[in-house]
Amino acid sequence: MIRAGDKPVYEGNSKHTQLSAAVRMLEIKCRHRCSQAWFDDMSNFIQELLPPDNLMPLDFYSTKKLVRGLGLPVQVIHCCVNNCMIYWGDDSDLNSCKKCGHARYKQTVRGSRNRLYIRKLKVSYKKMHYFPITPRLQRLYASTATANEMRWHSQHHMEDGKMCHPSDAPAWKHFDGCFPDFSSEVRNVRLGLFVDGFQPFGQFGQQYSLWLVVVTQYNLPPYLCMKEEFMFLTMLVPGPTNPKGKIDVFLQPLIAELKSLWGVGVQTYDISKRQNLQMRAALMWTINDFPAYSMMSGWSTAGMLACPHCMEDSDAFRLIKSGKQSWFDNHQKFLPINHPYRRNTKDFIKNRKVTKQFPGVRSGDEILQDLNNRGLRKVIDVDAEVVNAAISKTCGWNKRSILWDLPYWREHLLRHNLDVMHIEKNVFDNIFNTVFNIPGKTKDTYKSRDELNKYCRRPQFAQNLKDVLEWVKKLRFPDGYASNMGRCVDANKLKMFGMKSHDCHVFMQRLLPIALREFLPNRIWEPLTEISLFFKQLTSSSLTDEELRNLDEQIPVILCNLEKIFPPSFFDSMEHLPMHLDYEARIAGPVHYRWMYPPERYLRKIKHKIMNKAQVEGSISIGYIMDEAAKFALFYFKEGDPTLPLKEKRNEVYLDDIMDDDMFEIFKPLGKAIGAEGKRYLADNEYTAAHIYILMNCPEVQPFIDVIVIEKRKEFPNLNDEVVIVVTEQEFPSCVHNRANKISNHYIRTIARGPLREVRTYNGYCVNGFKFHTESYGSYRATDNTGVCIKGSVYNETESDYYGTLVKVIELEFEALPVKRTVLFKCEWFDPTPHIGIVVHPRYKLVDVHGKKRFNKYEPFVLAVQASQVYHCEYPGRTGPRKDWKAVCKIKARAQIDIPASQSTDVIEPAFQNEENEVIIEAVVGDEDVLLVASSEMDTSGDVDVDEHLIDHEEETSDEEEFENDVTTSEEEDEPDLDDSDENE
Repeated sequence: MIRAGDKPVYEGNSKHTQLSAAVRMLEIKCRHRCSQAWFDDMSNFIQELLPPDNLMPLDFYSTKKLVRGLGLPVQVIHCCVNNCMIYWGDDSDLNSCKKCGHARYKQTVRGSRNRLYIRKLKVSYKKMHYFPITPRLQRLYASTATANEMRWHSQHHMEDGKMCHPSDAPAWKHFDGCFPDFSSEVRNVRLGLFVDGFQPFGQFGQQYSLWLVVVTQYNLPPYLCMKEEFMFLTMLVPGPTNPKGKIDVFLQPLIAELKSLWGVGVQTYDISKRQNLQMRAALMWTINDFPAYSMMSGWSTAGMLACPHCMEDSDAFRLIKSGKQSWFDNHQKFLPINHPYRRNTKDFIKNRKVTKQFPGVRSGDEILQDLNNRGLRKVIDVDAEVVNAAISKTCGWNKRSILWDLPYWREHLLRHNLDVMHIEKNVFDNIFNTVFNIPGKTKDTYKSRDELNKYCRRPQFAQNLKDVLEWVKKLRFPDGYASNMGRCVDANKLKMFGMKSHDCHVFMQRLLPIALREFLPNRIWEPLTEISLFFKQLTSSSLTDEELRNLDEQIPVILCNLEKIFPPSFFDSMEHLPMHLDYEARIAGPVHYRWMYPPERYLRKIKHKIMNKAQVEGSISIGYIMDEAAKFALFYFKEGDPTLPLKEKRNEVYLDDIMDDDMFEIFKPLGKAIGAEGKRYLADNEYTAAHIYILMNCPEVQPFIDVIVIEKRKEFPNLNDEVVIVVTEQEFPSCVHNRANKISNHYIRTIARGPLREVRTYNGYCVNGFKFHTESYGSYRATDNTGVCIKGSVYNETESDYYGTLVKVIELEFEALPVKRTVLFKCEWFDPTPHIGIVVHPRYKLVDVHGKKRFNKYEPFVLAVQASQVYHCEYPGRTGPRKDWKAVCKIKARAQIDIPASQSTDVIEPAFQNEENEVIIEAVVGDEDVLLVASSEMDTSGDVDVDEHLIDHEEETSDEEEFENDVTTSEEEDEPDLDDSDENE
């Protein structure tokens, strides 16, 4: 294999060696899930294209044989058919289960009737696959693409109290304080553990439950963390039965390896520093859905003690008629002691005042002491089943988790995460089904009404479901934002079916307040809107201490308000768990590092590797090892950053670097056109508006604008600032054009003369991580990508945003070489007048625009790079006070990652003019000294000089030239600071 890495695939080829070509072919096969037959046929076709003496592998077998040395290890461990034990460690030589006595191997008999013989090869009844994590962690330091990034968590700094990574959270810092010897080496690895199962044969196939254990690491920065390339399949727990509480039996090899990585570590070569280190690793927490939470933690998530934070302090009770557990009236204890809801005996359980307070979440030492006092056993102990069954009848514990064997586990502030993804989905399902009274799914049933009078009084829900379903069926979202929810609507049975978790996520956070606003009174609509906004704020990509404190104060009030409108049967454990989500976010950081969306997507990828349904685990193991080997090799053979996928992600644009470093930012291509190219000529009003907008939004021209504003204020001292700006916009193009010949910089001269009349037009444009379509092109598509939003000239409040629809995508070209092009969006703007064309809810900041009112000023153009995407959503129903209004939903690009501004590369430029980060510098106009506002990035030191790239010093000063020579600016390479603040989702 080493020799194959040095030989070119054929004589004269300097791009690929025999090994790199084989690895590339293998990676393509794994990425596109191609069959072996396709691989063989493609290899034969490539042989026909290459010279006869090439070294390209002939088929899949020869390719696999060539790259065999790149594969990372996998261990096959025999298991008891009843999941009692694994034949590993000291038990590896046993031939039968030490608990149930079942045989380890199958008794395979072959031969004729007269001559029987037992097959010599021993075949076990069940076996698991274990993929050691140590070599997979070592490979992260074996490539320059990831070795440097593994230290990112210690090199970045949290700004403005904003948590954008788990390393910013108190749980991470507390662990560092408890174990300074571990944290002193920043290259030590922090891990997270996922456990989840799936049906490999679908819902209608054979009942087979296959469980996966996946490990991820948190050293990498946000744009690499939680990606598939850095999530490691660690264990395949065989089916067909669910392991349930016996999952600890299969975790023994992993726990032993984690203990070794913590105590001793492993010697690893760091290629970025060219030195060896003793790499250690620590498991930070587990991430599971609620049933798997019980499997991993040992605390039962069923019954009246289901909440793992409240534990025995839960106030859940059993309803009389239905017999179900209810968490109704269980949230007043989280309120301040003097809150009026504690003394309310009418809206909650009758004649009951709450004086109890929540004692707080137990520490690791308290939990471990409780386990020891109760005498709970690990499931791998011989008498564990009998002892734990007796103890579990008196408490919520059902076992002692094997994770307590880790010496540092007790010190963690958070050991197991509540999964926000499934909690949000269940809360949404219960709200939607109950409000619209979906038969068979509503919690407001006949039995609940029959027992309601014993506890409280509640209104009935019977809303116009038909209008809402028709509205959902017509919804069109931006590309990549959500699936087509119209397919989930059954208009005949008046219900929705087949909604995925992400569909519920979008509906809960974005559409629920819009869907219910027309049909519910405010006293019911407001609590539902508040729970919607709670999940929206909780799942932001970055969180601040102030935001989390507000959520901590709001969530008990929100749940109490929901208790005032829903019957007791509505409140199961899922409606109670949001009470603790803000605590976990405050301790462990942003939610998107600790929810199940990445593992669920990873499971889908693993499921596609099943090629042989008779041997599910073996098929997955072979496919995963092959995929892993191909990616591992690409770290060395691919130029650039091999951690990035070879194909472009949705709506992202990858462009080459600009050769001319002096080229203005406005001319640098930052997007990609969509559709066929057209040509037309601009009308006079379009040409003037486009030219003015380019001049007013070119940072390099900003010093001229400031000087002209000063001149106009001096000439017309009685005019207010708004009128001065309008006059400047009207006269600025001619003023710059008249002085263009006196300016040395050819880019400014070109802009001053104006663009060519002939322009190119397109049907769409990809920029800033968004895909935009023109209104005419997008009207016939299943998605709606026409909504545009830009930041106003004074971007302080929501009312300063301008919302509209994209009409044309226009590419302007300027004369002279080098080629200078810029892309403008021609938009039709909604009326931005507050309370007339745009209304912002004073409490919830929901934005509505009037669909029939337009902006009365002709300013149709914006730079494509300044545009962000919005979705204009109509309200359901054909009548009502909001029939002409549209709700505005802002969209966040997938490529936009909220990290500290000093390290962020995703910037959406604001429209003219930015008034943040300003610095006062001196300038001279005529004979008077004045103050000139400039960006904080401009160099203000030294004497007042004239910028050489703006003014030609060889020309004599005259009245006409005073404009140039009176400007005081920064050095040539300095540019105004742009507002790079990103909106949290």
